[in-house]
Amino acid sequence: MNLESNTVYIVDDDASFLTSIARLLRAAGYSVQAFDSAQKFLDQLAPGMAGCVLADLHMPGLNGLELQAALAKSASPLPMVFMSGQGDIPSTVQAMRRGAEDFLTKLAPKDKLLDAVRRALERGVQERKSRQHLQELRGRFAALTARELEVLEHVVLGKMNKEIADDLGINERTVKLHRTNLTRTLQVQSVAELTRLVVEAGLFKCEKPE
Repeated sequence: MNLESNTVYIVDDDASFLTSIARLLRAAGYSVQAFDSAQKFLDQLAPGMAGCVLADLHMPGLNGLELQAALAKSASPLPMVFMSGQGDIPSTVQAMRRGAEDFLTKLAPKDKLLDAVRRALERGVQERKSRQHLQELRGRFAALTARELEVLEHVVLGKMNKEIADDLGINERTVKLHRTNLTRTLQVQSVAELTRLVVEAGLFKCEKPE
């Protein structure tokens, strides 16, 4: 895990708690950036940022759940660990349903906090890799022409070249040329691989008609 992926962004309006948690995390080997409001953190959020967020639930201005919602809509949907001064079951349920890695009280043992941060950072690395893979994959599909995409949709439905030619009103030889270009551009060798990539990219449904 590189330094950027090892960064914990702490967001809490309690200055003393912010200082103590930052000290604890730095001692554990993490890179730390501290913010006393959710808005200040969001103001410096940039696409592609890595790491995780450790945030207080109750803060003036944007609270922790609102910060979570804003992050989910951003280009850097970092994993979050929540901390609260007291147990709050409805908020805990809401945060976890929205994908929070953990929800701890501020009196939680240090080892539980460090374990939650570790899991959030590891998750962040995997999610970032998945987003990068999806971006690269969609870039390949974006290089296809409109006609090639039409042929692709028919191919993943399991249609033969003659059927595709009849459906699109083009020559069967033209279909073969488009299919050759599809496999080259998308870097696949079979219809099965082609279908898998289409599903991964969420391009269109691949269900065969009944």
